[in-house]
Amino acid sequence: MNLIPQEVIENKILLIRGRKVMLDRELALLYGVETRALNQAVKRNINRFPEDFMFKLTNDEATALSRSQFVTLKRGQNIKYLPYVFTENGVAMLSSVLNSERAIEVNIQIMRTFTKIREILSTHKELAHKLAQLERKIEKHDDEIKLIFNTIRQLMIPPETKKKKIGFGRGGSD
Repeated sequence: MNLIPQEVIENKILLIRGRKVMLDRELALLYGVETRALNQAVKRNINRFPEDFMFKLTNDEATALSRSQFVTLKRGQNIKYLPYVFTENGVAMLSSVLNSERAIEVNIQIMRTFTKIREILSTHKELAHKLAQLERKIEKHDDEIKLIFNTIRQLMIPPETKKKKIGFGRGGSD
């Protein structure tokens, strides 16, 4: 059962501090709960959410996100509550503190999306590695390849032909 299209989930995964994360308010929307309720459930089980599972954004990070991702704040207006973000492991842990059928189903979709993104990135890394290897091989044989191309070009030039003279030569003893 697909409650939410995978592309919607993919668009909610952000890169912050070099980690793929999801904002608490985005997760709350997906789970069908209020952000406050999600954060309260987390705080009741805070020992399940170490720093590599969840962290609070800094004021600068939240401001940058609010300007680029969401509604622009009016001048002088501050964010009331700094949002929490959850890493892939944190999202997985959320299923143990949110006890609803929807939370479980949405969590499964989110975990599959994280897995898909990881597979895509892995494929790109492998491709980039193979391309780099090929480039190194080509560079190693660069002079040989140039010599081959130069030889081919030389062979493509038509040979000069000496024109045979027709007729008799002048004043000679032919």
